[in-house]
Amino acid sequence: QVQLVESGGGLVQAGGSLRLSCAASGDTFRRYTVAWFRQAPGKEREFVATMANGDISKHADSVKGRFTISRDNAKNTVSLQMNNLKPEDTGVYYCAADDRLLMVLKGRPTYWGQGTQVTVSS
Repeated sequence: QVQLVESGGGLVQAGGSLRLSCAASGDTFRRYTVAWFRQAPGKEREFVATMANGDISKHADSVKGRFTISRDNAKNTVSLQMNNLKPEDTGVYYCAADDRLLMVLKGRPTYWGQGTQVTVSS
């Protein structure tokens, strides 16, 4: 099992930057695919970015070129660097993990953090 704890959310003006971090504990972190999802008020949760254990990454089209996922297996952390933030990026951001890449791509990873709020003002 894996426990995930996010940090780094906050309030930022449009065009600004934030860096989210997720600390993992429990099982061998490096074999897991990790991901970030987000949920805006009144909307369904959506995929943001993922990185498999081979460091291959994928980003949603809506954040491509602005957000970058990274991981540090030695520190058991995964990060999301968010630049040029827009009001539509507002939401609760969740760190997630699964040892099956397919489950992450289906939006159904087994392990989730508690979420961190990101608010972008216009």
